[in-house]
Order: sequence, then structure tokens, then C-alpha cells
Amino acid sequence: MKRLGDFTVKGKHEYEEDRLRISPARIIPFSFLLAILFGTFLLMLPVSSATGESQGLVTSLFTATTSVCVTGLVVVDTYAAWSLFGKIVILILIQLGGLGIISFSSMIMIVLRKRFSIEDRQLLVDAMNFDTGNGLLRFLIRIFRWTFIVEGIGASLYLFEFIPRFGVGKGIWISVFTAISAFCNAGMDIIGPDSLISFNSDPGVLIITMSMIVLGGLGYVVWFDVTDVTIEGIKKRFSPRKILHRLSTHTKLVLLLTLLLIFAGAAVIFPAEYYNTETMADMSLRDKILNSFFQSVTYRTAGFASVPQSGLSPVSVLIGYFLMFIGGSPIGTAGGVKTVTMFVVLLNVVSFVRRRKESVVFKRKISSSLVRKAMAIVSVSMMAVVVISTLILATNDTNIEDALFETFSAIATVGLSRGLTPELTTFGKLIIIASMYLGRIGPISLAIFFASQKTSKNTLNYANGKFYVG
Repeated sequence: MKRLGDFTVKGKHEYEEDRLRISPARIIPFSFLLAILFGTFLLMLPVSSATGESQGLVTSLFTATTSVCVTGLVVVDTYAAWSLFGKIVILILIQLGGLGIISFSSMIMIVLRKRFSIEDRQLLVDAMNFDTGNGLLRFLIRIFRWTFIVEGIGASLYLFEFIPRFGVGKGIWISVFTAISAFCNAGMDIIGPDSLISFNSDPGVLIITMSMIVLGGLGYVVWFDVTDVTIEGIKKRFSPRKILHRLSTHTKLVLLLTLLLIFAGAAVIFPAEYYNTETMADMSLRDKILNSFFQSVTYRTAGFASVPQSGLSPVSVLIGYFLMFIGGSPIGTAGGVKTVTMFVVLLNVVSFVRRRKESVVFKRKISSSLVRKAMAIVSVSMMAVVVISTLILATNDTNIEDALFETFSAIATVGLSRGLTPELTTFGKLIIIASMYLGRIGPISLAIFFASQKTSKNTLNYANGKFYVG
């Protein structure tokens, strides 16, 4: 770099470095897109199809996208349309998408003992929405270890349910597939055409599935905080109250919001579906309660169904929009705008109405930058829902209730459907494909953008303008 008077001139090699340097905000969406395209190529191969003939570009692209984006919406039945090879490809894409492309590539570097550059570490920080890179690699290794442990435990528990029904070989395969799909909040299954509806009176399958969904949606930070504090508390013989008190503010908030949303959703769904002949009217009281909780849990990005979604009452559909939009919690496998994001936005509204200068939770102040970021994520996601649902209505013969349901399901990577997805036009399917992709990388990219941008100082101080709102 040379200085000419008051000007700084870059050398040729420095311009080349600038052109080659790509920001994490671009690398992360590109990595997901690359995985989708590679998955599409594999699924288009005749060997991936159950019939031995290629499923075609749109179907393969849709399936690869829904797998990598851990959504679960499908245009063909997974159990019937794909061969064993195709199902293995789908399962790998689900695992890849659930843990994150950047996390996987970083883990490969660790296994191969490759040295991490400063840029590599910063990319990981951005991909996982961390504040700093301290202890990041240890955290990454721990994520992979415990992900496989939890999925292994889930698959082992499923064995007791599926082997008696499907036999040893098929039972093991279904158990492994369902465990990974449930933990990654993908909602895809290879059991049959009706998801888990045939198991809606089986507490074992529903409880295991709910547990896997919730664990995946809580977020790894919460996992490790709870386990570390609990183990330390047991060793030092702390009381349960003291153990709870030592949890981080984020963990307390996530656990509280998760329980609140699950119970609130079930409390609305239970009376709404109690006499609904298309869903729960013929069930016992126990099964009605269990399926109400299952529906509340699966609404938040899981995609498994224990009752026909097309038969849900308008009240259940409405609460579903809200739960799907929120999704799971940060730094986990779930989608949506995330529980803490929505809470920060609502808390900011409450603080304004109550004329408080700051938003406070658990005696801790929420920074103004975090509030702005949360507002941006929710606002952009909501605008995306409006645009996408409008496009679906304009290009397909459907009603607004189903169009909104499918849109929320896609943009929040939920995967529940009222039967509209397979009936969409080619253009409609492409819209849903774009929605699933944007839903998976949109909030991440926004978070990266607002977290990584350097504050620019104005060269001029402007006078306050007089504007009116409300």
C-alpha cells in the first residue's frame, strides 16, 4: 500500500485479496445452496428413485431443499418415492442441514488436524451467532459429540416401538431415520403416507418424538449450561433452587419461554379439537391431552403430524401461525425467528407502553443493538410471509387459510402441510423452495449482518426532525 500525498493507493495484490475475500454473510447462504444443488444432483439419479426412473428436476430440487433446510414439506411420499440410496441421501442432507454446513466443514478440518485461521474462526462465530470465538472449537466438538449421543439414545428408544411392528432390519432403519429427523426438527419420515397419525394412541412414539424435538429446539448453549451447572451442583450438594439460580439468564429465559409456548399451545388446541370429528373427537381423554401437546410441540418447526392437519379447526390453525413463526430457540436445530427474538420484540413494546427507558429481564438489561436486531429479523420475516403467501394465492387455486399455513410452514422450516404442497403448480413449488431456503438462512444472515457490521460514524450531526407515528 502506497501513500501519495493525502491519498492511499492499494497495490495490485491487495485488490486481488479484496476480490477473493468473501464475507460470512455470503459464504453461509452459498454453502447451503451448494449442499442443495449437490443433493438435487444425487436425488435426480435413477438409483435414488424407488421406480428406477429419475424423479425429475423439480421434485429432486424440492426434496433436497426441504432436507437441507430441515423443513419437511414434500411433494412425493418419502417412504414410497425414494430407494434406499435416495433415503440415505435425504438422511445425510437432514443431518448436514440440522447441524449446519459451516459446522460440518469445520469439524472435518478438526478431524484432519487442519489449522484454523482467524477468518475460519470468525466464520464459525458468525455461523453460530456467537459474540466471541473464545472456546468455540471445544464447543463445536461438544455439539457433534452430544448430537450423536442424543440421536443414538432416541434411536435406541424407538427400537422398542418399531421393531415389534416392522421387524428387526426395517425397525432399526426407521428408528435411526426418525431419531435424526426428529432431533434436527426436519419432520420427514419413512413410515408411511400419514406421518405419525397411525401412532396417535401410542404414548411411547409420541413422547420420544416430542422429547427429541424439544431437545433439538432448545439450543446447544442451553443444553450445556444446564448439564454443567447441574453436575457442579450435584458435586457441591447445592439445593435445586440454588442450581436453578446459577443458570445463565439466557438459559432461564429459553426454558421459561419453551414451557410457556408448549403449555399455552396445548391449552388452546385441546378445547378447539376436543369435539372435532376430523381430529380428536374419537380419542380417549388421555390421547386428546397427549395429542394436544404433540401438536403444540410439532408446530414449532418439527413437522411431524399425529392428526390430519387439513382437519384442524380455525382456532388451532390460527395459534399454529403464531407458534410456527416463533419456532425454536437460538443456536439449535429449529427454525423460525426464535423464541428469544420474539420475546425481545414484545418486551420492547411493553417497555415503551409502560414508559420504561430500558427493557429488563431477570434483572438484566437488553442492549439497544439486540433490540434493533430482533426487530429487523421479525419485520423482514413477516414481510416475507406476506409476499410469499400473496404469490401463492395469485398463482394457485387455494384459499388464504391454506396459503398462509403453507407459507408459515415453509418460511419457519416447520414442514406441516394441509395437503396443499403436492397440489401446487410448478411455479408454486418453486416459491415454496425459495421460501424454505430463505427461512433457513434468512434470520441467520440478518443476524450476521447486524452483528458484523462496523458502526459508521456520521461526519455531520443532523438536527432532530419532527415526525409523527401511531
